[in-house]
Amino acid sequence: MQSIQRVVAKVRLFGELVMFSHTLFSLPFALISLIWAAGGIPSGRVMLWSLIALVAARNGANAFNRIVDLPYDAANPRTAERHMPRKLLLPREVYGFVIGNFVLFIIAAGMLNPLCLALSPVAILLVCSYSYTKRFTWLCHLFLGFTIASAPVGAWFAVTGTVAFTPFVLGTVVMLWIAGFDIIYATQDVEFDRKARLWSVPSIFGVERALRWAKGLHGIMVMLLMLLFFIEGLGWLYVIGIVLAAVLLAAEHQIVKPSSRKRMKLASYNLNQVISMIIVVFTLADFFLL
Repeated sequence: MQSIQRVVAKVRLFGELVMFSHTLFSLPFALISLIWAAGGIPSGRVMLWSLIALVAARNGANAFNRIVDLPYDAANPRTAERHMPRKLLLPREVYGFVIGNFVLFIIAAGMLNPLCLALSPVAILLVCSYSYTKRFTWLCHLFLGFTIASAPVGAWFAVTGTVAFTPFVLGTVVMLWIAGFDIIYATQDVEFDRKARLWSVPSIFGVERALRWAKGLHGIMVMLLMLLFFIEGLGWLYVIGIVLAAVLLAAEHQIVKPSSRKRMKLASYNLNQVISMIIVVFTLADFFLL
C-alpha cells in the first residue's frame, strides 16, 4: 500500500511540475484543428494518438524547461518554492520524465502518419529551444507562443498528412494569444530579470510599454479569429464566441495595470483558460449545429 501511495505522490508531483492543468491553453485549439481538418469527428485512432502526442510533447517540454531554469528558479523568490529548487524532484528523475515523454511523442507521431513522424524531431528541438531564448532575446514571449502554436498545426497534419493555410492562421492566433499573456505574466519578474540579465519585454522596455504590447498582440489575435470566420465560412455562433473572448481579453487588460499587478493569476491563467474554453465550445457548436 505504501509503495502505491509513493507512486501516486510522485505522479502528482510530476503533474504539478509541468502544470498539467495548463494543457487547457493548447488542447482546445488542437481539437478545433482536428475537427476542421477532418470535416467532422476524426477516427478514434487519430484522436487518441493526437492527444497522446500533444500531452507527451507538452510534458516533455515543460519538464525540460524546469531543468534548464533551475538556477534561476532557485534564485527568484517567486519561484524558489517550486519542486526542483526544493528538491522534491531530482534532476535525474526529471530527465527520465523528459526522455520518456519525448519517446512517447515520437511513437505517437509515427502512429499518425509519415509527415508527423518526420517532423517529430523538429518539434522536440523547437519546444526545447524556448528554454534558452530568455537568455538572449526579448522575443522569447513570441517564441513560447510559436512552440505552443505547433499544437493546432500538428493536429491538422495528424489528420491530413498535408500542409494547408488554415492551421497556420489558427496557429498564429495561439502564438499571439500566448505571447500576450506571457508578457503580462513577466511583469512580475522585472526586477529579478534585470538583475539576472534575463530578457523579456517588461525588463527591456518597462511595464507600461509591455502591457501596451500585450494589448496590441491580443487585438491582432481577435482580428485573425475573425479572418478564420471568412476562411472557414463559419456562422453566428462562432462570432458570439469571439465577441465573448474579446470581452474577457479586455477585462484581462483592465485587471493588470502598471500600478496594480496583484491579481496576476486571474489575469494570466484563469481568464485565459476560460477564453480557450469559450472559443472551442462556440466554434464546435457552430460547426456541428449550423
